[in-house]
Amino acid sequence: MRATITREGLQELIDLLRRQGYCVVGPALRDNAIVYDEVTALDDLPAGWTDHHDAGSYRLSRRDDEALFGYVVGPHSWKKFLHPERLRLWKARRQGDNVSLVDTEDAVPRFALLGARSCELHAIAIQDKVFLGSEYRDHDYGLRRENAFIVAVNCGQAGGTCFCVSMDTGPQATSGFDLALTEILDDGSHRLLVESGSPQGEEILRQLSREDASEKDAAAAQTAIAAARGQMGRTMDTAGIRELLQTNPDHSRWDDVASRCLNCANCTMVCPTCFCTTVEDVTDLSGEHAERWRRWDSCFTLDFSYVHGGSVRNSSKSRYRQWMTHKLAHWIDQFGTSGCVGCGRCITWCPVGIDITEEVAAIRADKVAREETK
Repeated sequence: MRATITREGLQELIDLLRRQGYCVVGPALRDNAIVYDEVTALDDLPAGWTDHHDAGSYRLSRRDDEALFGYVVGPHSWKKFLHPERLRLWKARRQGDNVSLVDTEDAVPRFALLGARSCELHAIAIQDKVFLGSEYRDHDYGLRRENAFIVAVNCGQAGGTCFCVSMDTGPQATSGFDLALTEILDDGSHRLLVESGSPQGEEILRQLSREDASEKDAAAAQTAIAAARGQMGRTMDTAGIRELLQTNPDHSRWDDVASRCLNCANCTMVCPTCFCTTVEDVTDLSGEHAERWRRWDSCFTLDFSYVHGGSVRNSSKSRYRQWMTHKLAHWIDQFGTSGCVGCGRCITWCPVGIDITEEVAAIRADKVAREETK
């Protein structure tokens, strides 16, 4: 089902989802960035704002219109809600000589994700494989995912670090959503083309004030998406990338990037597919109470690969090589797909501007040069 709605229709959508018990989360301006947070009204959205991305650089500026989704992506990804930074696994109390587990089963929130980009939908699909694609299922993720309602937004512009076209993950959402929006601003009109992608989405759309989508609307939407497709700030040649990285573990480029890498783990924290975690046990001073928490971790930390006697990866070179080779090569062996969706966050939010597309290109160029001299 396809229709068009106005700005007021989008407010209807937010209100309707909230009445159905969803916590609506979407883009909002916080701390000089566009982040994902709870939204209750159109005034919460970053109307008239856009973002500019480059290696190690992010800034906001005003647009010359009042587009509600006229930005690319910020530092947050939707895994913040589906795979939260901290999660309590169990809680126990001691009474005398007896230790008992305390029921901590909290109600799982029902999130409506407003403004998910195509690359982010692919990231969610990748995490579905990680957490739900085998016999070892993540219970909490499964409940959050089952309860989620996804409102995608097709991109009308791309950023300086975007390369979703290279990864075949955007800029148009084709699956994984309940509703998909394309924002159209032309001839002084501001409207949104809405497409349903599930029975739940179609039912919601039927309850909104809407008009039948015209051919003009469909053409305008495709024009906007085509513009984004032509604006990619980065590209990555993925042909044979698995073999390229797996056969170059000692390439000199790893030393070059290690000389710049701060091991800050920013790239893994902002990545929408990274899923590494650790566990922490905490107790009170009396010893009567203990809890175990799961929290995000990163392959860039020394403790992550620590075994008895030391860390398996104790150099910057080995940790960066592990991250990039796993993301683009070993991930394919494990889950049947690349672990990168081309959102560009790892490039933008790296303090020293390390560029994953540049590193792949450098290793590939050296391989080509060696082959030409044979």
